[in-house]
Amino acid sequence: MATRYWTILGHMKIRKILAVAAAAIALTSSALGDKYSDLVAQGFRWATADGLYACVSKDDVPRMVNNPSDEVRLKMVEEVKAYFLIPGTIVQVTEEDPSSRLSKIRMAGITVDLWTLTRFLSKHAVKDTYGVIETPETSGLIPTATSAIDTGPTPAPDFGPIPDMSPAPGTSPTPGVSPAPGVSPTPGT
Repeated sequence: MATRYWTILGHMKIRKILAVAAAAIALTSSALGDKYSDLVAQGFRWATADGLYACVSKDDVPRMVNNPSDEVRLKMVEEVKAYFLIPGTIVQVTEEDPSSRLSKIRMAGITVDLWTLTRFLSKHAVKDTYGVIETPETSGLIPTATSAIDTGPTPAPDFGPIPDMSPAPGTSPTPGVSPAPGVSPTPGT
């Protein structure tokens, strides 16, 4: 009788543990969904495919998706007509074509919009290869205020080829005077 009591008690503990784990997973996934839902509303998606599936032309997408030969892949890359999608890369959907199930996307670092299958894009955040969820700011899709080109400090007005030694303002070499061939110039003359 005591064994049966402990067996029932054990099953109840397992059920509680599973219920707590399920609740934790549900809360975590809804928290992630809430965190990125504003990005999804703005048209951002995360790539789920890994391969040469983003093309400049709508017509090239089916050709690249339907098992192209190595020769076709090489030609598309050489002609800069196809780009790689990498899981977790964030893109912005600029147009959707439900009849062809294609989406026109904008990717960071690519100057033209590309077409890909809509099924290769997720409305749920996907971690990239480093385990990080990309955002428009971290990917470069949206420039941040600190992303301006930093040219470094501006040189002081007395900047010259020799430190702390600059020509006097308005001075220039004497016109028409050239050193004599084979003669070393002497300072002060």
